Amino acid sequence: MDSNSSGAHTLPFAFWQHDQNDLENEIDHEPSAELTIERIDTCLEENGLNHRTEKFELMSTSNAKAKPSQLVVRRGEEFLVKMICSRPVNLKTDAISLVLAVDPIASEWISHGHGTVVYLILQTGDNNEEEDSDWSAKLRSMQVNEDGLTELLVAIRTSPNASVSRWTLTINVKSEGVEESNSYQLDQPFYLLFNAWCEEDPVYLEDEDQRREYVLEDMTMIWKGNERSFYPRKWKLGQYEENILDCALWLLGDVARLSATYRGNPVKVCRALSGVVNSNDNYGVVTGNWSGSYGDGTAPTAWTGSVKILQEYYRTESPVRYGQCWVFAGVLATLCRALGLPCRIVTNFSSAHDTEASLTVDVYLDEEGNVKRNFSRDSIWNYHVWNEVWLKRPDLGTAAYDGWQVIDGTPQEFSDGTYKLGPAPVVAVRKGLVNVLYDCDFVFAEVNADKVFWRYRGPGRALKLIQKDTAGIGQFISTKAIGVDEREDITASYKCGEQSSEAKLTMLRALKLGQSCLTKHYLKQVKIEDRSSIKHEGRDVEFELELNDRALVGEAFNIVLRVRNVSPDEPHTVSGRIHLNHILYTGKNIKTITSHPFTVAVEPSGEEVIEVPVAFDDYYEPGMDEAIFKVTSFATIEGADYEYFSQEDYSLRKPDVQLELSGTPLLRSSLKVKATFYNPLPIPITAGSFQIECSGLCKSLTIPIEFVDARDKCEVTFLIRPSFKGSTQLSAKFQSNELSDIEGSLNFEVEEREENNTLHEVLFFS
Repeated sequence: MDSNSSGAHTLPFAFWQHDQNDLENEIDHEPSAELTIERIDTCLEENGLNHRTEKFELMSTSNAKAKPSQLVVRRGEEFLVKMICSRPVNLKTDAISLVLAVDPIASEWISHGHGTVVYLILQTGDNNEEEDSDWSAKLRSMQVNEDGLTELLVAIRTSPNASVSRWTLTINVKSEGVEESNSYQLDQPFYLLFNAWCEEDPVYLEDEDQRREYVLEDMTMIWKGNERSFYPRKWKLGQYEENILDCALWLLGDVARLSATYRGNPVKVCRALSGVVNSNDNYGVVTGNWSGSYGDGTAPTAWTGSVKILQEYYRTESPVRYGQCWVFAGVLATLCRALGLPCRIVTNFSSAHDTEASLTVDVYLDEEGNVKRNFSRDSIWNYHVWNEVWLKRPDLGTAAYDGWQVIDGTPQEFSDGTYKLGPAPVVAVRKGLVNVLYDCDFVFAEVNADKVFWRYRGPGRALKLIQKDTAGIGQFISTKAIGVDEREDITASYKCGEQSSEAKLTMLRALKLGQSCLTKHYLKQVKIEDRSSIKHEGRDVEFELELNDRALVGEAFNIVLRVRNVSPDEPHTVSGRIHLNHILYTGKNIKTITSHPFTVAVEPSGEEVIEVPVAFDDYYEPGMDEAIFKVTSFATIEGADYEYFSQEDYSLRKPDVQLELSGTPLLRSSLKVKATFYNPLPIPITAGSFQIECSGLCKSLTIPIEFVDARDKCEVTFLIRPSFKGSTQLSAKFQSNELSDIEGSLNFEVEEREENNTLHEVLFFS
């Protein structure tokens, strides 16, 4: 396809129309020659800027491209097409019509009734009539180029509810005196996306900064860790890169089998995408694996973005190994933004996985304080990552549920027979409306379930309620802030203030709407008016657990339990045990590191300290993804009907990768970058590698590292060549068997350089 022809002179449409009138007498006596279209120009540069799609690899006109360029535009907005014709259009003798049709997948029925074929008459000065249609094609201008050919500039407006698909364009031309019409088809289909800039589109976002962040930005941040200590990780979304948009549309049509008729409905599109991200239903993108064994694939912590995952899946049509919740969320965000859906990634710390839909997470303990794991499949994840999309919910019959909706690609529980979740309106979750579509009950439990601890004392004996935590689930709900690499806390959008009267009423409403028999049982057993912890008489002994949140992987650390007797005249004997377990972030136990019993006599107004030292060799295992632990402590007081119980998630910090630029970043100019980190382990690192990602159209770089000595420094240098000016983001992740998931990132501005060339891709060199 051609760009604007050089040397062309332009005649405004009004002037051209006047000129046609002057030629009427001559035309009446001498019929016009047959009108033919020599070629069709999709005006890539103008459309790319107007529709904010210029960064898509499909739109690139680089000579180095192996494939022809294709047009990408957003629905509900005009885009331009230039027809290069053999002569000017004669209003009296020439008729031009356009046919736009969804490019069908196998066995898909395309028809006007389904809204997948549209017929348009080219509107000119005298036939520019208002039609009861969201679609139109209008002649904007005519210009004669230096070759003597006529260029007709046509503005095509698509419906704000059109199918988000590949579309074909056919132009039919019929000249007077010619028996048959001629048809000309655009050589490549064009892509039509959702449009957050169009007020009539259900995904419309009013704020420009939000549109840029949640639709256009191709890198983001995902928070991980636990409620005591959390940290961000860069994630390359890469929605503009090769095959990503094609993969998104292929997943919707061929994999999810969502017909073209419904691919313009964002509710159905989001629900379909949440199901195809995971492979648990034998057709999705990523295989989930929480076993800790990833030898036949890629460890979830090794991924730095979605691009490699989606490109591999599109190439092989086989699930990619392996992912966990943040991987599913990252891939789902890429698919949404590629299609034009406003999307962000959300992390919920201390996230409940309520398998019975009871709105409670029940933990059963034996007499020694050990968890009876076979009694319940409920769990509490250190964190869980999902997505939010911005859209209207006309399917719910009210605008009250418009706005952010939760969708989740992590395979946790079935929804309509498959592993998918949402869209669940966040506003409904906050109000405890667990019966609202889709899956609000599961999301409500994730952020608001009650955590209940029971003491199991053997068959035939009643369970004893030890403790009830109504405020611990759903902490520091986080997403990337707009325009900056900082955390935005959005907890208040999901839940009312803990222990407030509104929170109590919300929980009561949710329990009454719940369908689980366990929910009804819990509602009978617990007085909602008193959702505070169980009260005990004569509580003279206080406990305080201390953990060092600054300790690094590779260091020893201590668990400290302080026991204070607040009674001024009565001594107490306290017995108990402290457990330290290595766990996955999902709460699943890997191994018990230590189980330390204690008995102390605490004098009146006195304090005793129980200290449990943990050495590097006690907790470290090669290949451990994350140094995450659960510290469980419990105690009984001799002669008192009181039991102390505590569970705390704890993790060791990891070092950061430091990134440093050498020189001024210039567009399409090589720039040297240095990446450095220190090995905190008392053992050497062998056979590791850096994974480098950069925003913009680029290829990732892998730099192998053969050896880093114990407590030593690792340093590498590499080159990048930025392909877009303005704000650019760079990230580097180091991965090895001994130390994994350490990362650093850097934001910088790329300036225009004086001398330009035709290189449009970012290339990396080690």
